[in-house]
Amino acid sequence: MKIRFGYVSHALSLWECSPAKTMTFTRWKQLNQQEREEKLYTITKENLRNTLRILHYNIAHEIHLYRFSSSMVPLATHPEVNFDYVNLFRNEFKEIGNLAQQYKLRVSFHPNQFTLFTSDKPHITDNAVVDMEYHYNVLNAMGIADKSFINIHVGGAYGDKNAAIRRFHDNLRKLPVHIKKQMTLENDDKTYTTEETLSVCKHEHIPLVFDYHHHYANPSEAHLEELLPLVFQTWEHTNLNPKVHLSSPKNEKEFRSHAEFVNAEFVKPFFQIAKSTQRDFDVMIESKRKDQALFQLIEDLSKMRGFKRIAGAEIEIK
Repeated sequence: MKIRFGYVSHALSLWECSPAKTMTFTRWKQLNQQEREEKLYTITKENLRNTLRILHYNIAHEIHLYRFSSSMVPLATHPEVNFDYVNLFRNEFKEIGNLAQQYKLRVSFHPNQFTLFTSDKPHITDNAVVDMEYHYNVLNAMGIADKSFINIHVGGAYGDKNAAIRRFHDNLRKLPVHIKKQMTLENDDKTYTTEETLSVCKHEHIPLVFDYHHHYANPSEAHLEELLPLVFQTWEHTNLNPKVHLSSPKNEKEFRSHAEFVNAEFVKPFFQIAKSTQRDFDVMIESKRKDQALFQLIEDLSKMRGFKRIAGAEIEIK
C-alpha cells in the first residue's frame, strides 16, 4: 500500500518564491489604465515564474502532488477588471502544464470558502460559477484541465441543512458540465460531515476529498472504518488514486486551526484504518509549514513500525 504526499501553494524552502502575490481592487482603481495593465502583468508574470520554480523543486524532491495558488492571477474574477491572462501568458501556462505532464505531477486547485452552491442568493451562485470557470480556464491553458481537479466544500446550512442541500443540487446545474467533471467536494469541520458530503457526492457523481482533521472536528454518525471504503469508491471513475487532506490541530482551544506541522500521532489512527482498504492513495498536507511539514511527517512516520519511506515524498505501509 503506497501513499504519496504533497503540499499547498508555497515552497517555504525556496527563497522569495511566492506564487500568490496580489493587489487589491482599491489599489487597482487608483491606477490609470496603463499602470493597471502593467501592474497586473508584472505580478502574474512573477507568480507564474515562481510556480514553475516550485514545480522544479517538487520534481527534484520527488513530490508528485501540488496545489496551485488560486491567487496566481490577481483580480482575475473581479467583474470590473478585464485582464486577458489566458492569451497574455499562453506560453507560461503551457510550460507549466507540459512540465506537470512530463513528470506526471498531480496538480489541483482549491477555491476559497465563498465558492459555494448552497446559497439562496443567485449572485452568490453566479460568482461561484465565475470562480470555477477561472480555475478551469487556467488548467485548460496549461493543457491539463481533463487531468486535474478543483476542490470545494458543499457550503453553508443557513439554518436548514436539507433545504441547503436541495439548493446545492439545483444551483450546481448552472455550472458547465465540463467543469463539473473536474470538481471534487470535501467534508468540512463545522457543517457537512463526511457522511453528508458522501451522500451529495454519490448523487452528483463527484469524487470526495476526505479531510481527516475536519472529520475529527465534525464527526459522522457512521464510523470511519465504514465510511472510508465508500469515500474511496467515489474516485473509481477517475482512474486516479483517492485524495486525502491531512493536518493536525493548532492546540486544544483552536482545534479547527492548522498547526505548523502535522502531529504523526494524531494522524496515525487514520493510516491504521486506511490500511484495511488496501488502496493506494494520495495525501495533501495542509499545514502552515507547507513542504517542510511534509518532510517532517514522512520522517516521523518512517520511524514507526509498518511505515517505510520509499521515495522523497512517498511511503509504503505493510
